[in-house]
Amino acid sequence: MRLITLLATATMMVSPVFSQQSQRSSNPDGVQIQGNTEIKADQKDANALTSGEGNTASNVAGGIKGSTQIQGNTKISASQKGATAVATGKDNKASNEAGVIGGQ
Repeated sequence: MRLITLLATATMMVSPVFSQQSQRSSNPDGVQIQGNTEIKADQKDANALTSGEGNTASNVAGGIKGSTQIQGNTKISASQKGATAVATGKDNKASNEAGVIGGQ
């Protein structure tokens, strides 16, 4: 009886070691990448301004946003020079995005 209990306990402890590892994000809308990813990004003189409530102004060069699944090799080269994003007023958004995959 002790031998059976010992074998059952050992099997339970060893089985997670042999399970397949998967890449997971703590965010349900996260990014999942399978393969090699290379991102080269450059920004110069990038300004982002916003005023009011709930507004967004952003400059993004070379990014992967949420809810994106990439399978295979991916290479992103992005460059921005003198990019300006301005959002004024209620619920307005302004964005300059170069080399961005997915999301909002």
